[in-house]
Amino acid sequence: MISLAAYQGAPETPFTAMLGKALGLFSTDIGIDLGTANTLVYVKDKGIVLREPSVVAINNETHEAIAVGLEAKAMLGRTPMSITALRPMKEGVIADFDITEAMLRAFIGKVTHSMRFPPPRVIVAVPSGITEVERRAVRESALHAGAREVILLTEPMAAAIGVGLPVDDPAASMIVDIGGGTTECAIISLSGVVFAKSLRVGGDKFDSAIINYMKRAYNLNIGERMAEEIKIRIGSAAPLDEEITMEVKGSDSVAGLPKTLHITSQEIREAMMDPLSSIVEVVRLALEKCPPELSADLVDRGFVLAGGGSLIRNIDRLLSDATGLPVIVAEDPLSAVAKGTGVVLQNIDWHKASTTS
Repeated sequence: MISLAAYQGAPETPFTAMLGKALGLFSTDIGIDLGTANTLVYVKDKGIVLREPSVVAINNETHEAIAVGLEAKAMLGRTPMSITALRPMKEGVIADFDITEAMLRAFIGKVTHSMRFPPPRVIVAVPSGITEVERRAVRESALHAGAREVILLTEPMAAAIGVGLPVDDPAASMIVDIGGGTTECAIISLSGVVFAKSLRVGGDKFDSAIINYMKRAYNLNIGERMAEEIKIRIGSAAPLDEEITMEVKGSDSVAGLPKTLHITSQEIREAMMDPLSSIVEVVRLALEKCPPELSADLVDRGFVLAGGGSLIRNIDRLLSDATGLPVIVAEDPLSAVAKGTGVVLQNIDWHKASTTS
């Protein structure tokens, strides 16, 4: 955690500690789910107020951000030579520090509006498997973007809290959060993580697998937006009761001309099998590492899926068949992590005590 003194670049004194508490009474506390695909912002006492793609469009000459979020995503694959639309987060971590800072600054500005003093206290959810260097990059990006104080919360804990799992019980709760860049799998008991594994496989890997399949099977070049649309509309992790088809448009990689064809959900399921298998394996690993006493809890309770990847058709059935456990998809899986940061914001003193004890 970065204190007020660290923000000011001076040793903390009783006065600065007291000042920090006073500022906390008037600042806008926010929680950020800084995702590879989307960023969600939770404002204390207001709920989730922002949900936008983690995309930034920059001017190639000035290197300044000219669009962020939804506006920037609309530019993906459609920009002139003078503009580049990109995603500064890769596999759950910061790939471009300056652009991530610009994106955070824009999002924080949107939710705090004119209330920029005192600067907000910010909780940022991060993958459980990131390095200390990567943690420092997230913390510094948030500070440079205008935060007064930055607290990092691991994504699986945030997701577990957000979906309402009894994380403080002396029994096992298990969460599998399938995001855009990572899959987070954790077993939690007594407000602590018993075992956690972060796998850098998520929605982006599904999209890449679809792009590669279309090129390999049909010599058809498609972009990220089309691959994501295919995944959402006909993607599945296990056979459907009735397979479905979709019209896909792209360019022929041989002739270079526009091309249209129809594909089936069965084809896309086979295309996504490698990343799906990786997710199955990380869930099995977590269960193997689980102490016997906690394993007994999971036999009846099973585990919960969160994140955008949990919306892939029949992924709960795939994981249930692979583990023999009940699998439940969270009611609002896309908001689980952001809601978790919101709960922690409401109990910030307890969280600080639990992480320093």
